Amino acid sequence: MTICTRLTEALAISVPIIQAPMAGGGDTAELVVAVSNAGGLGSIGAAYLTPEQIIERGRAVRSQTSQPFGINLFAPLLEANAGADSIARAVAAITPYYQELGLTVPSVSKPAASHFDDQLAACMETGAAVFSFTFGELPRSRVQEIRKRGMFVAGTATTIDEAKTLLDTGVDAVVAQGSEAGGHRGTFATSFEAGMVGLISLVPQMADAVSVPVIASGGIMDGRGIAAALMLGAAAAQMGTAFLTCEEAGIADAYKAAILGSTEADTRITRAFSGRPARGIRNRVLSDYEDRENSVLPFPLQNDLTRSLRNAATKQNRSEFLSLWAGQGTRMARRVRAAEFMGHLRSELLQAIESVTTSKHG
Repeated sequence: MTICTRLTEALAISVPIIQAPMAGGGDTAELVVAVSNAGGLGSIGAAYLTPEQIIERGRAVRSQTSQPFGINLFAPLLEANAGADSIARAVAAITPYYQELGLTVPSVSKPAASHFDDQLAACMETGAAVFSFTFGELPRSRVQEIRKRGMFVAGTATTIDEAKTLLDTGVDAVVAQGSEAGGHRGTFATSFEAGMVGLISLVPQMADAVSVPVIASGGIMDGRGIAAALMLGAAAAQMGTAFLTCEEAGIADAYKAAILGSTEADTRITRAFSGRPARGIRNRVLSDYEDRENSVLPFPLQNDLTRSLRNAATKQNRSEFLSLWAGQGTRMARRVRAAEFMGHLRSELLQAIESVTTSKHG
């Protein structure tokens, strides 16, 4: 039984499964390749990569697969600013962690100028079939420029109005990010709180509201979740947390262990690590920052402030200092190789669809 949707046909993939782009190293070239070779769409999260690194990562993926893959950037953001008092509070709050790991607290300076244009130019040279973006919208002229390079373009929305805004810019698909999703929230045209809509409510309303394919993202961990997304009107499911416990994922073992040992009640939305709301597994830093909201700088200043801490914690396998981004479906996480996992997902998806069909005609 073949699962064909508008998206699988448009992208020439055999299963409606997208490995979410995960900026920060989780989506290694090996993971991307394994997913694409298994019939899904592997994706590179390139937001923190230099143009040279983007070219290198794309070359590494393309050398190992002839199948389609995607690449993702953060949409350009307004320049972040913070006063001296805010910076002092943020540095004071983070200093004990740095001291515990024997590190010097970095100074906070004006964030570097955006390199989005150069990053995008590099993305268009990777051979990726799909370009996606989050945190905002791109000008229609820019979307058309990308599409003229033969790339399928998708943007992330957390509300119907955001999806309509993206549609007006000419995107080929919209990623519906439910409140269950791990990692950074993609909300850009409303308040963060207003963008916290559950996937089961968001997907059918978005599918009704826009003419392009909708990709469901948030808490999907197995074939049943993919089938449910398709039943709700999505053309594919995008999965991030589910792939982080695969052998090929480039995160610390302590991070994988935290996912495998957590439950649906263990994640929280926090700004502690990056300055932007994101869902992660509650650990020491998240707990400490529950009453330190005024000690967090805006993104990307807070992200820059905590980067050295997170890098050191990764090397030392100290999960209490890591940004353990994860969605709400962690009880269903599995420690497998990506190709094996894709096989399980395909079988589970077919079984779920067949069970519904059998019940309907039973």
